[in-house]
Amino acid sequence: MRVAVISAEAVPYSKTGGLGDVAGALPKALKNIGIDSVLITPCYWQTKADHLWETAIEDLLVDWRGGIYQAKAFYSEANGSPTFLIDAPSYFHRDSIYGYREDHERFAFFNHAALVLLNRVGPPPDIVHLNDWHCGFAAAELAIRRQWDSYWRNTRTVFSIHNMAYQGVFGTEDLWKFGFGGEFERNAFLSNGAASAMKAGLSLSDTLSTVSRRYAAEIQMPENGYGLDWLVRQRAERLFGITNGVDYEVWNPRTDPELPSPYDANALDAKRECKRHLLEYFSLPLRLDRPIFANITRLTAQKGIDLMMQVAGAILSTGSYIISLGSGESRYEEFWQRLRDHAPQQVGIYRGYNESLAHKIEAGADIFMMPSKFEPCGLNQMYSLRYGTVPIVRAVGGLDDTVRNFDAISGTGNGFKFGPYRADRFLERIYEALFAYADPETWRQIQLNGMAEDNSWENAAGKYVQLYQRTLGGW
Repeated sequence: MRVAVISAEAVPYSKTGGLGDVAGALPKALKNIGIDSVLITPCYWQTKADHLWETAIEDLLVDWRGGIYQAKAFYSEANGSPTFLIDAPSYFHRDSIYGYREDHERFAFFNHAALVLLNRVGPPPDIVHLNDWHCGFAAAELAIRRQWDSYWRNTRTVFSIHNMAYQGVFGTEDLWKFGFGGEFERNAFLSNGAASAMKAGLSLSDTLSTVSRRYAAEIQMPENGYGLDWLVRQRAERLFGITNGVDYEVWNPRTDPELPSPYDANALDAKRECKRHLLEYFSLPLRLDRPIFANITRLTAQKGIDLMMQVAGAILSTGSYIISLGSGESRYEEFWQRLRDHAPQQVGIYRGYNESLAHKIEAGADIFMMPSKFEPCGLNQMYSLRYGTVPIVRAVGGLDDTVRNFDAISGTGNGFKFGPYRADRFLERIYEALFAYADPETWRQIQLNGMAEDNSWENAAGKYVQLYQRTLGGW
């Protein structure tokens, strides 16, 4: 089986969120279980030069908007899998990966160039795995090409939804510029008087997947379908939820080079040294008996920052620490700064993103907070489980799939979760976690339960292979 994964971002070449982690890790995991996989992603201005091993194609000629765009393609295996990075400076050499008025044009070009590249470098893939709205254009182009182009005739498409809130909406007048002037494809894109790349992907792909079982159900409802829930329900028989995996070569406290003291389930006491180091990093008092509540996230409403604002005072009143890593909306950044100014002996903040520090926080913290409004999958709760840092989450999306409430009677469960989006329900779980933390034996049991979970990409990749096989079999 030959699988081509196409994504707007992929670690280590580019990343703004979970999509980058997933797209970077899946091709490697597929390769590790014997699948002929290749990744195609843009070469951004931010892509590190040492990740670009060689120039594979100097003259990637892409017919585009009535002319020929001469791009290049770099080759790399920095993510552990064969990868082509499409270099088109006018589209991708910019200050940020997203956020431009013509983003729809940038990724329409990328999709078309990716298919041109695949046609040039080898036999046709059996599966083209597309990710989020950025790749809806390729779903439409392949649906058309299969009707007349023998190269693509037997190729099938899987379209993964990472976040329904972003749908790639643009004016319908641009469709013809991208080669989608026919009635068939125009209808696939048309959504409330505009064009939506997400809708095209949902409409024209052979199989749909999303990043957790719970989220597969949630996007069929108006609250999380963002106007396309009707289409997801219509195609529900072809929709599957597969929880993302964790790359345990990167996120493993036993081998993590970022940690001052490696540890695992058999040497959990060494985690205490990571806690000491974390408190020193933020110049906080070395009270190792007091729990550290941590959060690593984009500071947006989606991530439940409003709830954290409401419970922060109660957490500090218990003598606990709070450490936050992330950036985003100014009102949230200002809140964390005010909290730090109010309680400098208990609060540590880092504005921005720091991958090394993220590892240190996962290892040094005791409790990880993810009270998200919605969370298609979530990765930090799975990192936390592996690092023996107990998660408190809201029971949505992948958080609900991966975190199970601790039961003191049976000793089962790996964390704490709550349902309604309310601060009092969140606070109940915080107090429950603090009660468990006060009993070292109970706390260690919760930690060990979490560290025993298998959220590996090998596990997830096996499920994707089954999905690919069903897709090729025509169901």
